[in-house]
Amino acid sequence: MDIMVKNEKLKTWIKEVADMCRPDAIHICDGSKKEYDGMMAMLIASGSAIALSKRPNSYLFRSDPSDVARVEDRTYISTTSKDEAGPTNNWIDPASLKATMKNLYNGCMKGRTMYVIPFSMGPIGSPIAKIGVEISDSPYVVVNMHIMTRVSSKVLELLGADGDFIPCLHSIGAPLEKGRKDVQWPCAPIESKYISHFPEENLIWSYGSGYGGNALLGKKCLALRIASAMARRESWMAEHMLILRLTNPEGRQYHIAAAFPSACGKTNLAMMKPSLEGWKCECIGDDIAWMKIGPDGRLYAINPENGFFGVGPGTSYSTNAMAMDTIKENTIFTNCALTDDGDIWWEGMTDDLPSHLIDWKGRDWTPSEKAEAAHPNARFTAAAAQCPVICKDWENPAGVPIDIFIFGGRRGSVVPLVYESLSWEHGVFLGATAASETTSANIGAVGNLRRDPFAMKPFCGYNMGDYFGHWLAMGEKLGGKAPRIFYVNWFRKNQDGKFLWPGFSENSRVLKWMCERVDGRAGADESPIGLLPKRGDLDLSGLDIARDDFEELMKVDSAEWHAEIPDIEAHFSLFGGRLPDSLKDQLTALKKRLG
Repeated sequence: MDIMVKNEKLKTWIKEVADMCRPDAIHICDGSKKEYDGMMAMLIASGSAIALSKRPNSYLFRSDPSDVARVEDRTYISTTSKDEAGPTNNWIDPASLKATMKNLYNGCMKGRTMYVIPFSMGPIGSPIAKIGVEISDSPYVVVNMHIMTRVSSKVLELLGADGDFIPCLHSIGAPLEKGRKDVQWPCAPIESKYISHFPEENLIWSYGSGYGGNALLGKKCLALRIASAMARRESWMAEHMLILRLTNPEGRQYHIAAAFPSACGKTNLAMMKPSLEGWKCECIGDDIAWMKIGPDGRLYAINPENGFFGVGPGTSYSTNAMAMDTIKENTIFTNCALTDDGDIWWEGMTDDLPSHLIDWKGRDWTPSEKAEAAHPNARFTAAAAQCPVICKDWENPAGVPIDIFIFGGRRGSVVPLVYESLSWEHGVFLGATAASETTSANIGAVGNLRRDPFAMKPFCGYNMGDYFGHWLAMGEKLGGKAPRIFYVNWFRKNQDGKFLWPGFSENSRVLKWMCERVDGRAGADESPIGLLPKRGDLDLSGLDIARDDFEELMKVDSAEWHAEIPDIEAHFSLFGGRLPDSLKDQLTALKKRLG
C-alpha cells in the first residue's frame, strides 16, 4: 500500500477504515484493463456475472429484488443545522448519523476485500475536475467505477503527498463468515441502508446497497450532492444537465445544457439525430454538467462522468439509435432479461416479444407472464467514448462555452412547446418552478403535478432556497455573457390525449429557433409567461402538423396559468426566509402580466 499511496491523508484514512471495517485484504485499484478483466473473471466464477455471447466483453448482473434503485428515503444531507439542509432533503444530525453508521461499519467487510478506488470526476488535471477516492467491498462497484469515472494510478500521482480528495466510503453491509458461501448479490436489509452526505466536510458514507447511485459514489453523491455545495462555496455550478453541441449548416457551433426531470427525454436529446438537413448534434454528456466562469467571462462546462448509466426499458433503435449503438459491446447490464441466445432484452427494445426469456430475477419468462421481463429501472453502463455521436471536445479540460440553458417538464396541457425567459432572473424563476406530471418512473400517483426545481430536488446538497440564490448570483457575475434561458414541453396533448408534437429528432427544430435567437436572427412575441416564437420563425418545413394543432401546442391560456399560481405559492412557501426576494418579485410580475 505504501509504495503506491504517497498521500498522507489517504494513507491515514485507508488505515482508519480498515481498522473499523476489518476486511481480509486491501487492493489499491489502478484502473487498468488487466484489473477490469481479472475482476470480471472473478465475478463470473462466483456466479454474480453472466458473460453475454452476443455482445463482446459485455456482462449481465442481477441484483437482489430489494436493491433495485436509488433509495431517496434513506438518503441524507447531514449538516450541523437542519435549516442548512433545507426542506427538500432528509436530515440527521452529523454526530448522531456518524455514530449509527460507525456501528454498522464495525466489522462489515469481514471475509471480503476492501478496494481503494482513486478516481477523477472530469478529465484528469482539468481545472474544473475533482478527485475522489471510493473505498468499497463490492467488485461490482469497482468495474462500474472503471467505466463511469476515470479510475487510474495517475490520480494518485496527481494527489502527491498533500493533495486533497473527497473521501467516499461504501460497504454492501454483508460480512462473510468463514466457510460460508456468498450470495449472488449481497446487500443489507432496507432499514439498514444509509446514503449519507456531509457537505460541510466533503464526505460521503454509504452502507447497505450495492446498486447504482447508492454505491457508485462518484455519480449523484459526489457529482451533484457534494459538488453542488462545493460549487456554491467556490462560485461555480454543479447541475443535473445534459450537454450537447449543435452545429448549423454554416458550421457555427452552439453549446446547450438542459435540465429535465425523469421520463422527459434527457438522454434522447443528448444523443439526438436532427431531422433538419445540414444540422449536426454531438453529445458531450447525458446527465451532469460542472461549469465555471472562464478567463473570457463566459460559462464553460465539462461532463464530469466518463460513461453512461442509462435506463434500458424504452430505449430502442426508434427512440435512441445512438444509445443502442453505444451498448453493442464493452457494456455492463443490470437487471435486464436474458435471451436464449445470450443477449439482453428489455421492454420497448423490439416490437415483437421474444417467445422465451430468463427474467431479471433469474426465472423463466414467456409473453403470457404479467410481470415484466426486465426491471423498469434496468440499466446499462457504457463508456461515453463508445457513443457514435460523442463530441471530439467532450474531454477538453477547459470545457465548452454554454450558449443556452433549457428547463422543461412533462405537461399534457397549459405549458407551450417552447418559450424564452424575459431575463436571467425570470429564467431562474422558470427553473425554480419547473414541474412535471408524474409517470411510473416517479414516486407518487401517475398524473400528479410535481415541482422539481432545476431537476435538482433529489440532488441539491444544501437548502434549495440558497441554491436559487446561487443561480441569481452566478447571473450577476456573468452579466451580459450569461447563457440565454428557455423552457420546453415536448408532451402537450390534444383533447383526444394524443401528443401534438412528434418529439425526438424533430426537437432539433425547437433548438434551431433558440440558436437563431442567440444570434438575433429570429423574432419572438411577448406573452405573459415569456417570449414565444413569432409565426413562421419555428422551422416546420416538411412536418405534417395541422394549423389548429400547432396553435394548441403554442397556446398560452391566462386562466390556466392563473390556476397554476396557488401551487407555485405553496411551493415557494417551503423555503420561508431563504427564498430570494427576486423570485417573489418574479411571481408578482407574472400575476400582473396575466392580468
